[in-house]
Amino acid sequence: MLLPPIAQDPAYHDFADHRGLLGIPNFLSVTSNLAFLAVGIAGIVLCARRREGIGARWAWLACFIGVTLVCFGSGYYHMNPNNDTLVWDRLPMSIGFMALSVAVLAEHVSLRLEKYLLAPTIVFGIASVIYWHYTDDLRLYVLVQFLPLIMLPAILLLFKSPYTHGALLFLALAIYVISKLAEHFDAAVFAVTGDAISGHSLKHLLAALSLLVIYWMLRRRTQFD
Repeated sequence: MLLPPIAQDPAYHDFADHRGLLGIPNFLSVTSNLAFLAVGIAGIVLCARRREGIGARWAWLACFIGVTLVCFGSGYYHMNPNNDTLVWDRLPMSIGFMALSVAVLAEHVSLRLEKYLLAPTIVFGIASVIYWHYTDDLRLYVLVQFLPLIMLPAILLLFKSPYTHGALLFLALAIYVISKLAEHFDAAVFAVTGDAISGHSLKHLLAALSLLVIYWMLRRRTQFD
């Protein structure tokens, strides 16, 4: 927050792939979000049905609810990309980021942290988006999105997980970092793939894949004796 305010770059909304299909503008940017819906629903069902090996169950449930809502928020945004529609993309993402951070922190440090941190961090994530929307200052949202990328590897390295398959979290984080690179090189990916898929659409698929890895981890893991 000591940095100068960070305004939203209007060029952010100018994605490489503008092609429409079946009456849907920006078809691949919109429909690639269905991957979030599939993973989110699978995660919600898993958290609702299973108790053993879930650990920070409410945090994981909130994470997958956020992921499910990303499908609709991001899909709505990509139908007509602008700052007003972007709010509905970022709100569910902030829920997912905060809930994921609390889940990992609680499971590696103390499960009691879930009780005290889950609601306040989700409120903070939502507030960061609202703050940006009304002030055009992205600093809080940047913190919400990128702090977990720094914090989570540190937690994984410094604290031992009571569950098996913990290495899959590193894999999920690595895939997500790649997804952010694809997003950054949106036009370059579109050109390299012969206009088959843009970097931003690929980012949706890779981000959903990282969450699928987390889902698989939760489904397969057991608690150490």
